[in-house]
Amino acid sequence: MTEEALAVPVADLRPALEAVLMVADEPLDQRALASAVGYPEAEVAEALAALAAEYDEQGRGFELRNVAGGWRFYTREELAPVVEAFVLEGQQARLTQAALETLAVVAYQQPVSRARVSAIRGVNVDGVMRTLLNRGLVEEAGQDGEHGATLYRTTSYFLERIGVVSLDELPELAPYLPEMDDLDDELEPTPVTEAEPEPEHTGPEQTGPEHTPSPADDQP
Repeated sequence: MTEEALAVPVADLRPALEAVLMVADEPLDQRALASAVGYPEAEVAEALAALAAEYDEQGRGFELRNVAGGWRFYTREELAPVVEAFVLEGQQARLTQAALETLAVVAYQQPVSRARVSAIRGVNVDGVMRTLLNRGLVEEAGQDGEHGATLYRTTSYFLERIGVVSLDELPELAPYLPEMDDLDDELEPTPVTEAEPEPEHTGPEQTGPEHTPSPADDQP
């Protein structure tokens, strides 16, 4: 577009500039904008400054800035909390109990295959594993050399969410395990049942028991 200037303007200067800037995915300099709208560069520079001043005077939710020689629309800084709330809405959903249990198995058994996780939990975990993958908590970690099954491990994002630096900081499981006499009574063969439903949410989340989100949940 910058190489092929319009022969004659096809629209008024200010609306034309607004239209081009609205779809720009990077700052545009005055020369590129002049070429796009078919007006002399000096007139474009004057119009851009006038538009920026007009938006400021009207208190619009956006502003037109000249950053490093390029012009672009930006959200007004004082409205950042509104934009942040909109972007993060629904992204703080907590994991379901099934997802938490599956994530715990991966964390302590990694690298581990889906089949192994399913065997430990006694239920098909395909749907839950997809959710953990989509949310960036689990990632592929190669293949099992014996069976060729895909192995999974937790990610750095998982460590970030639970507030530890490395897997070495995960709490020991021994204090939470039952006595061996009690465990013998529980260790009966458990058939793998049908797959659990995949949770509806797909964005990043805080790890914790499932509950109805509240404003307090947005705190890290």
